[in-house]
Amino acid sequence: MSERKKVLLRLDPAVHDALARWAGQELRSTNAQIEFLLRRALDDAGRMPKEARDIPRRGRPRKSKAASEEPEARPEEGPERA
Repeated sequence: MSERKKVLLRLDPAVHDALARWAGQELRSTNAQIEFLLRRALDDAGRMPKEARDIPRRGRPRKSKAASEEPEARPEEGPERA
């Protein structure tokens, strides 16, 4: 996999603050939010390159559907100890 490009982006402080708040509400970093919005804009304009890869998944893996449907294991009930 090729290394991701690094760019310097100058933003109005109010725009940055709004992006950071929005990113926090969607549980993304500000950088990931900017990339998400740029990709959505490219896609909406029909300009998304075919060779563009999906955004890498970060964080904890999602639970599988089968695991979330199984009841929680409970310890067997035994004689009470005094």
